[in-house]
Amino acid sequence: MILPDHEIRKLLKEGKLVIEPLEDIEKIQGACVDLRLGTEFRIFRHTEEAVIDSKNPKEYTEFIEMKEEKPFIIHPREFVLGITKEKIKIPADMAAYVDGRSSLGRLGVTAHITSGWVDPGFEGRLVLEISNLGKMPVTLYPGMKICKLLFFRLNSPSEIPYNIRKDAKYHGQDSVSQSRIHEDK
Repeated sequence: MILPDHEIRKLLKEGKLVIEPLEDIEKIQGACVDLRLGTEFRIFRHTEEAVIDSKNPKEYTEFIEMKEEKPFIIHPREFVLGITKEKIKIPADMAAYVDGRSSLGRLGVTAHITSGWVDPGFEGRLVLEISNLGKMPVTLYPGMKICKLLFFRLNSPSEIPYNIRKDAKYHGQDSVSQSRIHEDK
């Protein structure tokens, strides 16, 4: 079951669900919460490597931090990692899903291509996989609404939520980071 606005507000007020900063109650829609684009990005470098080896990765992205008022321009067929401005904390009896905004999709920009699932017990800022599928560059502004988060209640709390898993590679992330797939067993 997807949680409606009044249940989201109740969980936020009780502190069971955390979204910070949540300065504007209007970010809570009928069944989701709008999240904003942060100021950090990772762009892929041009390299002489023939492939990205997922088991033996090198530093293949470059970190960029933008000023709040400066636009980030995403070019056609470009893929970058961005991060949400908001930090979230999800209880063990809930999960969430990140979805892009249709207004950006109509410009050719996807805010999250894969891995939209947010596990029970996750805490941190969400790293977004942003692509421009269109034919023209598009400006993205830190602080703009970039995606929405839908919440699901589980039938019972997870036995091993993300925050206590030994293999939780991205728990507590506060900065945009590249893939850690090489840490898989």
